[in-house]
Amino acid sequence: MSDLSDSSSAEVLKPDRRIEKLRYRELPHRWRMTMAVMTACSIALAINQIFNLGFFVGYVMLDSRYMYLITGVMLSMVFITFPGSKHSPDHVPWYDIAIMVVIGVIFSYFAFYAERIVLEAWEYTAPPVGVWLAVVTWVIVMEAGRRAGGWPVFVIVAIFSLYPTFADLLPDVIAALRISVTDAAIFHIMGAESLFGIPMQVFATLVFGFLVFGVSLQFTGGGSFFINLAFALLGHMRGGPAKVSIFSSGLMGSMSGGPISNVLTTGPLSIPAMRRVGFSKEYAAGIEACASTGGVFMPPVMGATAFVMASFLNISYVTVAVAAIVPSVLYFFGLFMQIDAYAARKDLKGLPKEELPKLGAVFKDGWYFIAVFVALIWMLVVLQREAVAPFYATGLLLVINQFTSHRLSLEKFMQLVAQMGKLLAELAGILAAIGLIIGGLAVTGIAGTIANDLVYLAGDNVVILLVMGALTSFILGIGMTVTAAYIFLAIVLVPALTNSGLDPLASHMFVMYWGMLSFITPPVALAAFAAASVAQVSPMRAGIEAMRLGAIIYFVPFFFVFNPALLLQGTALENLQAFSTALVGVALVSAALQGYLIGISNLGTGPSGILVRLLVGISGLVLALPAGGLFGFSQLLLLGLALALLIIALVLRRVLGNHPPPVNQGEQASSMHQ
Repeated sequence: MSDLSDSSSAEVLKPDRRIEKLRYRELPHRWRMTMAVMTACSIALAINQIFNLGFFVGYVMLDSRYMYLITGVMLSMVFITFPGSKHSPDHVPWYDIAIMVVIGVIFSYFAFYAERIVLEAWEYTAPPVGVWLAVVTWVIVMEAGRRAGGWPVFVIVAIFSLYPTFADLLPDVIAALRISVTDAAIFHIMGAESLFGIPMQVFATLVFGFLVFGVSLQFTGGGSFFINLAFALLGHMRGGPAKVSIFSSGLMGSMSGGPISNVLTTGPLSIPAMRRVGFSKEYAAGIEACASTGGVFMPPVMGATAFVMASFLNISYVTVAVAAIVPSVLYFFGLFMQIDAYAARKDLKGLPKEELPKLGAVFKDGWYFIAVFVALIWMLVVLQREAVAPFYATGLLLVINQFTSHRLSLEKFMQLVAQMGKLLAELAGILAAIGLIIGGLAVTGIAGTIANDLVYLAGDNVVILLVMGALTSFILGIGMTVTAAYIFLAIVLVPALTNSGLDPLASHMFVMYWGMLSFITPPVALAAFAAASVAQVSPMRAGIEAMRLGAIIYFVPFFFVFNPALLLQGTALENLQAFSTALVGVALVSAALQGYLIGISNLGTGPSGILVRLLVGISGLVLALPAGGLFGFSQLLLLGLALALLIIALVLRRVLGNHPPPVNQGEQASSMHQ
């Protein structure tokens, strides 16, 4: 594998460091140590509470006291990690230190009085000191959200958290009873539905451990193992490095839950390898962006969003993970088929077997990653211990790793802890701010009104409502993380979808998928832009290629929202039938997108080729449509129509005969270098 990761990989890592420097502060040693200590404190707090150890005070803390303490630590870390602006000094300035001192004082106060806050209902009537401290906390949380999530998060949080203070001045459709700024502040900070609502509760009790596990996996060499495993299995196939990207990025993304971090982890190896066999820079960046983004909804971990969804629906995390299996398979299968068709059309070979790692050697070197992964899944699925499972898995991983060649030195371990701190602080800052949105909607009760208004605007037409929801999800996803966009829409939009008769789980999955699409869709395709920095190509060109490659995901959410069997919500026979027809449908849509049908060859060029591809694509969409339900079509009718369209397309292709031979690999690579 040395040929795949030497000089070219070193070159492409330079842009990644620039991105890292712009995003995070370059901390001196004493501040790195401070971050390490604070990260260790937050992990100790989480372990103490989640495992009910009571090793701090001899008894388990009140949940509210725990939330105040861990949130205070996390918010302080935000102001260490993230600069106020791109013009901020590299060191931690005095005003950020002052903010951290204020955070320490305020959250210590609230933690000390946690029991009184609950028993005396301070969220409705707090003492004057508590009121003003709540106002200050409100401002600090919004600033933390801005630093961790950017200006879009700040603007949206500011509008919706302040909404209760001017709700009576708005049009009747969105008007509500007005409350004072101080009443809003104490509700936000001392209530159970705002700052410490579902987002932060899920973070502090469920997501926390998985973030720790994901970072540990990367630092112990898990990323390299999965990439080497993918190269050993798929590297020799046509278009092999691109298929490697799908496999490795999908696995890493399922555990990290972050498309951008996933791109920057796997991209430096996969993109240069794709370039070697003839893929263009733009296409390679697009593949990596799509694969990394798809990992967000790939079981078993699925990032933070799956846990939040489980809390909203009041179901187990395992139920959400199982429901996501078929949609994620359809997405990655569609991506795989497109890459295979593209490689066949361009005659792009795989890498020579002698340059690839041996499967046996890869397993011998990294067997424990598979073992730990299996143990994690067993604890999640069989034991259903979602909260404690990642901590056990992390401990097992770190212990075994110290007896291998990948063992961590003290310096590397400190880097591991520092990276944990960065990631924990980032997500905590965003989720704390997003909680204020929930609070603003909860205290006014406007969420239900908005849902009813959306149904009214759609005229009881479910398709129109879904299109409106898709566009809203996409727009919000441009400026927010997948989790943040999902939380907002789960409150505002999902009730409208369920009120229209759609399955609740399918509705939640629908908005999550469409929020995720913004990562690969211009003009703000963040995952594609990160991949572009690795490939050293125009971000917009990479975004366009990612959008084309990931086009199948624009259809998949509509497939399962109309057919919950694709979420494994039907009988075994219904699930099997829905999956099999959708699989063939996705293959046909992928063929239409690439202009190449496996077993048939090229579908043609020019107007006639476009017509053939259009018929093949429509055939695939018809095949994936659900029988019965909303449209009332029988399965036999759908099968017959899809087959008829496919036959017409193939007859036209033969009659018109417009299908040029594939481009030679050498010619393709030569033309790209020109």
